Amino acid sequence: MLLAFSVAPLGSGESVTAAVADAVAVVRSSGLPHRTDAMFTTIEGDWDEVFDVVRRATEAVAAHGDRISLVMKADIRPGHTGELTGKVDRVDEHLRRRSETGSGA
Repeated sequence: MLLAFSVAPLGSGESVTAAVADAVAVVRSSGLPHRTDAMFTTIEGDWDEVFDVVRRATEAVAAHGDRISLVMKADIRPGHTGELTGKVDRVDEHLRRRSETGSGA
């Protein structure tokens, strides 16, 4: 499964950088494939692995405030791995072929 999530404390001031850094540290130490961008961190693994990491990342953020916002979106596709990069690779390949044939958008 792929799971994209965003976790941050609420009511702890304007910047949540330190709290988010603590959550990302949990993800990076998990050993699971992951990618962090400006809005979400996406991790890949089985159900139990992924949700354990999200739980621990949320607990890390809890040290920064009494209330936490957690947003999650999952792509559950049993039997598929490598989709963290595979999905993007397939889109890039499609766009490459499209540009070679001049078929536009």
